Amino acid sequence: MYKLLSFFWKNNIPRWTILLIDIFICAFSLTLAFFLRFNFAHIPEADLKTFPVAYTATLSIRFITFFFSKTYKGVIRYTGSRDAIRILLVIIVGSSLLLGFDLVTRFTVGMYYIPLSVIVIDALVTMFIMICSRLAIKAIYFESKNPERQKTNIIIYGAGESGLITKRTLDRDAAVKYKVIGFVDDDEKKKGRSIEGIFVYPPSKLEELIKEKEVDSVIISILNISSQRKNEIADLCINFNVKVLTVPPVSKWINGELSFNQLRSINIESLLERDPIKLDVDQIKQQIEGKTVLITGAAGSIGSEMARQIISYHPAKLVLLDSAESPLYELEMELSEKLSKSKFEVVIGDIRSKERLANVFKTFKPHIVYHVAAYKHVPMMENNPSESILTNVFGTKNVADLAVEHGVEKFVMVSTDKAVNPTNVMGASKRIAEIYIQSLGKQTIPIAIGTKFITTRFGNVLGSSGSVIPRFKKQIENGGPITITHPDITRFFMTIPEACQLVLEAGCMGKGGEIFVFDMGKSVKIIDLAKKMIKLSGLQEGKDIQIVFTGLRPGEKLYEELLADNENTLPTHHSQILIGKVKEYDFTDVTEKINELIKLFGSQNNTEIVSLMKSIVPEYISNNSEFEKLDK
Repeated sequence: MYKLLSFFWKNNIPRWTILLIDIFICAFSLTLAFFLRFNFAHIPEADLKTFPVAYTATLSIRFITFFFSKTYKGVIRYTGSRDAIRILLVIIVGSSLLLGFDLVTRFTVGMYYIPLSVIVIDALVTMFIMICSRLAIKAIYFESKNPERQKTNIIIYGAGESGLITKRTLDRDAAVKYKVIGFVDDDEKKKGRSIEGIFVYPPSKLEELIKEKEVDSVIISILNISSQRKNEIADLCINFNVKVLTVPPVSKWINGELSFNQLRSINIESLLERDPIKLDVDQIKQQIEGKTVLITGAAGSIGSEMARQIISYHPAKLVLLDSAESPLYELEMELSEKLSKSKFEVVIGDIRSKERLANVFKTFKPHIVYHVAAYKHVPMMENNPSESILTNVFGTKNVADLAVEHGVEKFVMVSTDKAVNPTNVMGASKRIAEIYIQSLGKQTIPIAIGTKFITTRFGNVLGSSGSVIPRFKKQIENGGPITITHPDITRFFMTIPEACQLVLEAGCMGKGGEIFVFDMGKSVKIIDLAKKMIKLSGLQEGKDIQIVFTGLRPGEKLYEELLADNENTLPTHHSQILIGKVKEYDFTDVTEKINELIKLFGSQNNTEIVSLMKSIVPEYISNNSEFEKLDK
């Protein structure tokens, strides 16, 4: 049977053959309509005499309507709802013409050639047979391509419109050997119902379905699902080694249609995401629109995302400053597709060069500065304290001083949770930069046109160059092992877009001198993160991928903090942004010590540099570092 069908699939039936088959269906339908009309009993003599005219008129009108509507030109094995609707409309038009023909003969020759009831029955029977025959052929075709026994079972989580589209996408794609065995939906009203022959189950049945039906994958089709619910579903599936796929946002569907290739395996980044942030869009727009905005470190993961978000608020010009040539070029190419070249400017420059920075401020006269540039890798800075000071302290001081000199309205600095109770050179250098920015802000506030200095502090961002996630992915791709410094180490995580949104929001609400602390949610145990990534890759820990502990790196600590022990916070109107109450420093004293610290760069004496850093930041206690000796 399948071999015979395969011959027809490979050698499409000629269109005229399909048209003749449709006409044959119409002839059969008319005959059946007569028998139904008279309850399969004796057909009256008068109606038998009109048979030739009835058949000739019906089949002629059907032929003409089919020919001009081209219903016979569709590829039957791909029949869809649009094809069915077109057939329905064409038959209604044809039956209306038959009705008109009957009325004309009634008034011209005084008789009906086709009983009105027969016309109605014929239309219904013809619709049913033509549409069902096409759908049956389509079903046979797909079954012949993907026999039931070869298919893997799928559950679609979400029985709404997106779930239905997902189901139809799987049905449509002949290359996909999947069978949807059920929908799961949180809506109690849908419980026990059937959608296109597929039952809808409550979430409580998901585990049972996975166990009993040998489910291969679960597709999450709810587009606005909460992060907590997504994690619950993923955790359940991961425990049973079931793949988790997600449907992309409608805006990313190709030509407005979903295809199977667009379904993506859920990744660890999406599981660590939190619910969308509510921003004061109007206030952000009011601050940025029509202004010149400078971003330092624009080629980095945070800086580039800041650029992408800021362009949506229509600045007069966006100035992108970085010393990394290739990443900056890539960002330029990306933005060129969205903005005219006059709307942004790419500047190669180093924040450690005050002369270069001065020229940038003089040329572009920025109204707002987002200072993102910094060295961020803890072990590297632990081995290179002088470079950490030169970039994170001296570079920040350069940008801040020029912001005051050129009358910048707002200066927003991006800091890190590692500046809290620092245990390493990098964290201490960022804390010193924070101290300078805050004290400078207090110094300039009394001046009517003074620059408002704001600091934002948050933890690790997913997908950044310093994040563990890209490293774990690469290690998994290479077959392992995954290296973790300590089994108890934890970190706070935030997505890059989320961090940048909060920076923009904090920049708007800042009045000057604040250190804004972001709500990072719960800290994540790195070993749990690694185990989940292994499972998401379809592998088994200990069997396919090993986890190896390497020991804490220089300057690294087990737990990150967002506030020092003697600090507390004040709430703001935004639930995810708090104001840190930190110790304030005298600007004159701070400047004197920082200048002394910067001068030590010439000596290249790491011990002297770190010793002075510890005197500026008394809570800086080294951990797992050669500089621990300075704390004794």
